[in-house]
Formats: sequence, C-alpha cells, structure tokens
Amino acid sequence: MAGAKVKGCAFSTDCVLCPRLAANLREIRRAHSDYFARPVPPFGDMKGRLMIVGLAPGMHGANRTGRPFTGDYAGILLYETLHAYGFSNRKTATEANDGLKLRNCFITNAVKCLPPENKPTLNEIKTCNPYLAQEIAAARTDAVILALGSIAHDAVLRALGLKKSQYPFIHARVHELPDGRRLVDSYHCSRYNTQTKRLTPAMFRNVFDVIQHLLSGKK
Repeated sequence: MAGAKVKGCAFSTDCVLCPRLAANLREIRRAHSDYFARPVPPFGDMKGRLMIVGLAPGMHGANRTGRPFTGDYAGILLYETLHAYGFSNRKTATEANDGLKLRNCFITNAVKCLPPENKPTLNEIKTCNPYLAQEIAAARTDAVILALGSIAHDAVLRALGLKKSQYPFIHARVHELPDGRRLVDSYHCSRYNTQTKRLTPAMFRNVFDVIQHLLSGKK
C-alpha cells in the first residue's frame, strides 16, 4: 500500500462507502490496470507540525500513483514550495517510489477517492469526513493545518465540529481554533488557479511564510 496509515484510523484503501466513487474507481481499474485507482492514504510524517489538506486525488496524479499530489499539475507548485521551505527532500513528485520524503509535514485529502469531474458531492464529503477527523485527532496538538481550497477548509471545520460562519475561507487567513491549533487558508494549487493567476507562486510562498512564522513560535 502506498502512503502511510494513521494509528487508530479505520481508513482502508478498500473503502467502498461511496457507491458513485467506488463504481468510478472500478471502471478506471478496468481501463488502466496500472493505476492505483483506490482510496488514497495520507503521506508523510504523521507527527509533523504541518498538516496539509487537499480536495481529492487527481485522475492522473494521486489516483494513478497512490500518493497525494504526485504526478499531476497541482503537485508542481506544492512540492516545489515544500522543498524550498525544508519540508521535502525533493522539489518534484512523479511516482510513489521516486525517493521523495517529507519532513515535519504530511499531506492528505478531504475526499480520499477520485470524484468524477473532480467534483465530490456533499454527501461524499460527509461520508469521508470521519477519516479526516481521525487524522486530525492523531496529529500533533500544536499542528498547523493548511487547507488548500474552500472544500478542504470546510471539511476541516466539519471534522472538528466547528461552524463555517465563524471561520470564513480567506486566502492567507490564519484561524485560531478552539483546540489551540491554527488553520491557514490558501487557494488550491490547481492548474486552473495557477494558470489564471488566482494563485501565483509568490502568493503561495506568502502562505508558507505565514506558516513558517507560526511554527517558529515568534510573536
């Protein structure tokens, strides 16, 4: 199995709780026998102080390789930035066996399975949410959580039983959570967002400057 297990988490790469997603993956496995095409587990240092939450696996990225943001366009900016800030030993992620290792950081998704057209339904997000809740519970109590996009942001709040109205999604905003952790928002590093300049490399580095400041403990 690619990725890592979370202690005490019932997540399984054999999960079929969402019929539409399970059926989609079965079709992909038939068409692409070399693809992972299963629920994608989290990856990295599970006790790292930075937890990154994306939306869902990409068709030819995590869904193919079995590792979050690996082999797809969205991973280009993410892993380049992680490497620049010392969270990764490599700046590119192409395959699950490429030797990339994360330091003090792990990556997961709000929805573990590839959704058709990259659009999970609200019910699918809710069904998958207990897995995210277990990952957050298993993470460090002083972790900084980076939400890539509003769906990931909302999923984190749902996992913690918090109201969205009290924590609006705003790029580069830091939210102080009741349990002492901090939630940091960023636009998702998707092809659409980066090519339209909604999210530029400079904007993404600014988010990581904020995260680095939070992890340093400086006021």
